[in-house]
Amino acid sequence: MVVGLGSGVASSLTIQYLGQKLRVGLLRDVVGIPTSVGSASEAEKAGIPLHQYQDGSQIDLAFNDADIVEEGSLNAVIGHQRLQGEESIMEEKRISDVTENLILMLTEKQYKSVIEGAIPVLVKSVSWMDTAEEIDDLFVGDAEVRRRASIGHAGPTGGDFPLVTREGYNVLDVIFTSPISSLAEVAKLLDNIDGVACHGIITKTPCTAVMTTESGLYIIDNTVTSTTRSL
Repeated sequence: MVVGLGSGVASSLTIQYLGQKLRVGLLRDVVGIPTSVGSASEAEKAGIPLHQYQDGSQIDLAFNDADIVEEGSLNAVIGHQRLQGEESIMEEKRISDVTENLILMLTEKQYKSVIEGAIPVLVKSVSWMDTAEEIDDLFVGDAEVRRRASIGHAGPTGGDFPLVTREGYNVLDVIFTSPISSLAEVAKLLDNIDGVACHGIITKTPCTAVMTTESGLYIIDNTVTSTTRSL
């Protein structure tokens, strides 16, 4: 089985668990494809054989931390709170798009019927301001656009030290000032902007969410009839 190894705290614990099962022989023939420098490092420590993703590679299953998950649809936002340099929204999304089975991991407070806050958007560094203005015009009155800084909070332009991703892109935080009615619709609008290389919205069907609550773990599927079951 080829497994996409996600990024984040829950993904790190899952990578350690997979490595433990491989060491004692309860799992065999598992190859991991990491989505970040951190997940690659964790997998190497855990003893999981690794491959790099190439176009056309088959990924049987992938798991990843989600920052926000939309109730029912399980559309998710990643890169909202993380992305300090070693994570890669582009790699996480690419693995999520091609896998046959996607598992998102989250806490109960991250599972929301009303989505608010920021959506990260990756844009070309040389023309970031033009793209930012186009996004601002697109969501006029509903969102403000800020370039993410690598150090502190530097206001709309990201100051002298804007965050640059591993792939060389700037990150724009599209901060919605009113509730988002549909993450899928926002994703479609962003996809149609030429300067946008990637964004932090994942839309995937079928998809499964593993949610931690005070009373235990719950499994949620976004099939035609959404189902929830406890563990």
